[in-house]
Amino acid sequence: MVALSQIGNVGGEPYWSWYGFESCVAWCHCFVSWCADQCGYLEAGIIPNTAGCVTGVNWFKERSQWVDGSVEPVPGMIIYFDWDNKGDSGPQDGLSDHVGIVEKVEDGYVYTVEGNTSDSCAERWYPIGYYEILGYGVPVY
Repeated sequence: MVALSQIGNVGGEPYWSWYGFESCVAWCHCFVSWCADQCGYLEAGIIPNTAGCVTGVNWFKERSQWVDGSVEPVPGMIIYFDWDNKGDSGPQDGLSDHVGIVEKVEDGYVYTVEGNTSDSCAERWYPIGYYEILGYGVPVY
């Protein structure tokens, strides 16, 4: 997986600059879009080319490729979060604050690769159905 090869990157370069930003921005969806581009998924229309989490969620919903956070995901799904009062994102409001890529599901946990998690690319894990998981974009490959 392209995303796994990026673990350890700090600061989001080259993802936000690839997207066209001249300086660092919130780059979690830039990372997802960059990974998708490396795999040919942007050109094929499989993953949205966006820097915004809300736009990404809407893209999947408009195509009926969205499932809520209670389901057990599969590798390759795009996981969207709605943080509960973390940093500047505020309380949960039904809008996505962060995004990652589902790497695997094991023993009741979803494992992800995320960009811009503590300003780096890293693996994370959450219980399936975790309350801050808004839902999943379901790419059609």
